[in-house]
Amino acid sequence: MRKAIFIIAAMLALFAGQAMAQRCLPGMSAVEVKADMADGFYTGKSRDCGYSFGIYYSVFKGNANTWSFGGEYLQTYKPYGEKGRIPVAQFTGEVGYNLHLVSDYSQTFHLYGGVSALGGYETVNWGDKTLSDGSTLHNGDAFIYGGALTLQADFYLSDKVALIANVKERFVFGNSTGHFHTHYGVGVKFVIE
Repeated sequence: MRKAIFIIAAMLALFAGQAMAQRCLPGMSAVEVKADMADGFYTGKSRDCGYSFGIYYSVFKGNANTWSFGGEYLQTYKPYGEKGRIPVAQFTGEVGYNLHLVSDYSQTFHLYGGVSALGGYETVNWGDKTLSDGSTLHNGDAFIYGGALTLQADFYLSDKVALIANVKERFVFGNSTGHFHTHYGVGVKFVIE
């Protein structure tokens, strides 16, 4: 009997901390907060770049694939004159599916490829048709629709928190200010049960 207790104690000591993480299981969900640069690197003085902020809710399905639902605010600028710029803002809702491409053995790293549909509203110069020099702006506000392709990497710090790096190509229609926007940025994912 003493030998059995000794063997069990030795096995517990050897295998302590060796359990694999329970991540990305079907039915789990997560909230993601993302901040991206759009159409280049935005510094505040950039004349044709922008930024975006988004919040998403994801539900894990089989094989670590996810459905995601969220909203995004995109602010870009169009150069005007020698030093001016015209703000263009988009408010969009998004529904997408992210296919799990690869992960490491310890489930610390996950790579996803995704496709999504989006729709929302775009405002040019916040609805003001008259520019600072008295010119009239011909581009107007519009309802927009389109989609996006995403490549996202998740780096888990714990079972509940992951850092995100992503690249996204948005294509929108219904507007007159441009149809394609490339985003790249970072975020944080909080897993909730």
